[in-house]
Amino acid sequence: MATTALKPGDIAPDFDLMNQDRTHVRLADFLGKKKVVLLFYPMDFSPVCTEEHCALGPQLGQIAPDADTVVFGVSCDSPYCHAAFKKQYHIAYDLLADPTRKMVKAYGMFAGEEPYNCSKRGTVVIDKTGRIRFYQEQEMRTARTPEALGKAVAADAALQNRADEFGVSV
Repeated sequence: MATTALKPGDIAPDFDLMNQDRTHVRLADFLGKKKVVLLFYPMDFSPVCTEEHCALGPQLGQIAPDADTVVFGVSCDSPYCHAAFKKQYHIAYDLLADPTRKMVKAYGMFAGEEPYNCSKRGTVVIDKTGRIRFYQEQEMRTARTPEALGKAVAADAALQNRADEFGVSV
């Protein structure tokens, strides 16, 4: 299991996690159908995470401008905690629970056991073929902006369109 950062071009590790409704969400279900944006974050209800998710939700159309893109928040909190967080702050996308830390470790997004035993703040964009197209860790105390996330997703789309135009695989 990888504990180091992944890089663009790597095959995204598969996952099967519960969302806030305790419904299983699998990366494999999106392959060939949708681009997946994973927003790793440390903890529900923490000040920066709350600020970030409250800012991102209303701008979801800027981050995922078409029906071919799905966005998920990912942290090590439980589905129950995610349900309360999503409901209280009207978060516009599903939150995936990784209480075992297997996924955050596989994606190189585990911040370590001390002091909080949580995920790093980071963004991963996975294309429809299951390859990582964008990977970025963010400083833990700095919220991501909708503009920056929109650019990351758009850059991936532009790269894919150019590759399709020239009949090459990226």
